[in-house]
Amino acid sequence: MSEVAMPVNAGPRLDRLPLSAWHRKVVALVAAGIFIDTFELYSGGGILAALTQAGWSSVALNAWFLAATFAGLTLGAWLTGVLGDALGRRFCYRANLLVFGMASLAAAVAPDMTALIALRFVMGLGLGAEVVAGYAALGEFLPASKRGRLVASVVLIANTSFFVSLLVSYWVLPTLGWRYMFLLPGLAAVAVWFARRAMPESPRWLEAQGRAEDAERQMQMIEREVAGGCALPAWRPAPLIDTAPVPFRALFAMGARRGTLLGMLINVVVGFSLYGFLQWLPTVFVGRGMSIGGSLLTTMVFAAGYTSGSFVSMLLCDRIGRKPCIVWFSVAAAAVGVGLTYTQGTPFLVGGYVLALCLGTANVAGFTVYVPELFETRLRMRGAGLCGAAGRLATVAMQFGIVALLAAGGLTAIVLALAALLLVQAAVVGLAGVETRQKPLDSSGVLAGTEPDAFGEPPYGAAILNGRKS
Repeated sequence: MSEVAMPVNAGPRLDRLPLSAWHRKVVALVAAGIFIDTFELYSGGGILAALTQAGWSSVALNAWFLAATFAGLTLGAWLTGVLGDALGRRFCYRANLLVFGMASLAAAVAPDMTALIALRFVMGLGLGAEVVAGYAALGEFLPASKRGRLVASVVLIANTSFFVSLLVSYWVLPTLGWRYMFLLPGLAAVAVWFARRAMPESPRWLEAQGRAEDAERQMQMIEREVAGGCALPAWRPAPLIDTAPVPFRALFAMGARRGTLLGMLINVVVGFSLYGFLQWLPTVFVGRGMSIGGSLLTTMVFAAGYTSGSFVSMLLCDRIGRKPCIVWFSVAAAAVGVGLTYTQGTPFLVGGYVLALCLGTANVAGFTVYVPELFETRLRMRGAGLCGAAGRLATVAMQFGIVALLAAGGLTAIVLALAALLLVQAAVVGLAGVETRQKPLDSSGVLAGTEPDAFGEPPYGAAILNGRKS
């Protein structure tokens, strides 16, 4: 090396590092961005209500606002996957906050609803990118033995934004007005953007790009930060990782396509859980004769259960594995959901809390921890981005399905559809999934390694990079 005489082996060196203040700083910076992201999404309903009450908007314009949001989320998830693998993780986890922050500040002074809808689309680009970039990049900095717990802890922090958004909206909307609901998260996003200047590029990505000297410099900086003058544990060199460029079609090549489809399925289930079930609960409850206050209170019980699921996932992901969390809690959620259709009153609230807890546990283990681990470093952002975009598109389409289910059977029909989807997820993950618990990130993906993967297919590398078609 001008500086690098041996391969940097970023993966083994990162995995052997003890948890430190440096790791906690990285986790905090990623968690802050995702918290702002989810806060903005959850506050959308209150903002639309205020806009309608003020005569700024209508039901039709509200629909365009929501459509622009999901269009931006879908495109943002896809673009960050492409750009993250091409230009780096650091570019994406900073650029997305800047896009969202600037658009949110502009929305605070929007002259009319048309401009606000256009700005909401731009905000959606940043919001959709944040989840993909944040979780995928975070996992690349963390040691394998603690990766699941720490990523799940970020979700736990992010999920508290639901309650925070309710509290802030309750005070800000009637006293300061809806513009401040864009101003506050916009300022917060810009502040986190400045703070993220201290976050490095992923050494794993640099090494996978063949940039050994840059990867070595980043690794030495991280090791100095973590060590603080003390000796670090020894590390065992791993086989050289492949640095050949990988085309997008690799996601659908032999040895990878089932993992890609598995990630898509998990994203679809998460979309149905959050935006086809939990988000529709207030409408469903009001339709069953509840007051708005009673509806919101009941929905908060479900939301508390979902947040509790994040905590359960944080405890279990690294102890029992990703697959058991997804499979067992998907089956449990399906069973509790079916039972919920036969209850009312206090048993309904208790059952709803347990159902949401099981959903939260399975979704966090699957969506935030497991899906990014399904892809090797060269394809991780594109894989996670593609799966995220597929989930967003399915979420848009399923809104019309929810309307049909409501007309056909109300809450019972929605819960039964959710239960069926959860059982499909449990079966597919249980039979076809690969366990990634405590595996080095560079060998946990279904494209990595030299042995057939958990789907019975040969690895990607030799079949594709040597020029043979899949």
